[in-house]
Amino acid sequence: MALVLPLALPLQPRIRLAQGLWLLSWLLAVASSLTLLCSGHLLVQLWHLGTFLAPSCQFTALPQVALAVGAVALGTGLVGAGASRASLDAAQYPPWRRVLGPLLVAGTAGGGGLLVLALGLALALPGSLDTGLEEGLGAAMAHYKDTEVPGHCHAKQLLDELQLRHHCCGRHGYKDWFGVQWVSSRYLDPGDQDVVDRIQSNVEGLYLIDGVPFSCCNPHSPRPCLQSRLSEPHAHLLFDPRQPNLNLWAQGCHGVLLGHLQELASTLGSMLVVTILLQTLVLLGLRYLQTALEGLGGVINGEGETQGYLLPGGLRDMLKTAWLQGGVDHRPAPEEGPPEEASPKEGLPEA
Repeated sequence: MALVLPLALPLQPRIRLAQGLWLLSWLLAVASSLTLLCSGHLLVQLWHLGTFLAPSCQFTALPQVALAVGAVALGTGLVGAGASRASLDAAQYPPWRRVLGPLLVAGTAGGGGLLVLALGLALALPGSLDTGLEEGLGAAMAHYKDTEVPGHCHAKQLLDELQLRHHCCGRHGYKDWFGVQWVSSRYLDPGDQDVVDRIQSNVEGLYLIDGVPFSCCNPHSPRPCLQSRLSEPHAHLLFDPRQPNLNLWAQGCHGVLLGHLQELASTLGSMLVVTILLQTLVLLGLRYLQTALEGLGGVINGEGETQGYLLPGGLRDMLKTAWLQGGVDHRPAPEEGPPEEASPKEGLPEA
């Protein structure tokens, strides 16, 4: 059968291939380590922001798969560095010669599948992140007032920390707080007519005001922060409601978090592309080096010219051979007939 992509490898090219493969393997180890760091950092960020993500959001699958990809690529790089270094010494290569073939198969199948899966997730999951943040932030704002409700008692603290740390207000802007009750009911006086009127003015029975929590205030504002009656043009002296960014954070938390997480995911995607390119080169180099040394009995400085190749034969020939061998193995053996009786001898001696 004809070899697939054969490459003639005399002595000097074999040595240069082993040396270059050693360098590529360490570059792969470095790239995979950076991939592990990027995926771990993204996973930690998603864990911290889990309160503001919908439970149905599958974006956390991306860093988890990327962690597995980085681990497999790191193992491939270390194996490639060890095998290429050992191939330069005839005394050190025999142990690698026995295990290099299975390692190449495992690295190609497992690593390649994980890398393709991670790249597919990097392209497909940003949409789910947008929806997950939209739903998660809305739920967190709705539970902002539930400081005494089990399961939601930390929603206020977490949302205040989020707005202060990321310099954002509301889901898409400060007016989002006008549509939710963010003041706890224990601070409302049921005997106050204004409170009663506000609760009865909407079908959901919520106490809605045109104000925002203190965490929306910009500490760099040139004037004291205004938190209430923001929709009334003449409620505050020299306050223009068309320019709230002088007192409040201008951006919504949805856009800020989406940009932050997409930037981390983009960095992780770039590292995955670099990793898959380096891993492909390392696996190809290891395969050519392995097949070239097999023709020389595992000695890189053996005399003569040898060939490296990817597969010993074409895919069609391999399948045909396997089919024919399977047909021969499953072909029923011919039934054995009864032994023929010996024919009577013609010239019987007379008694």
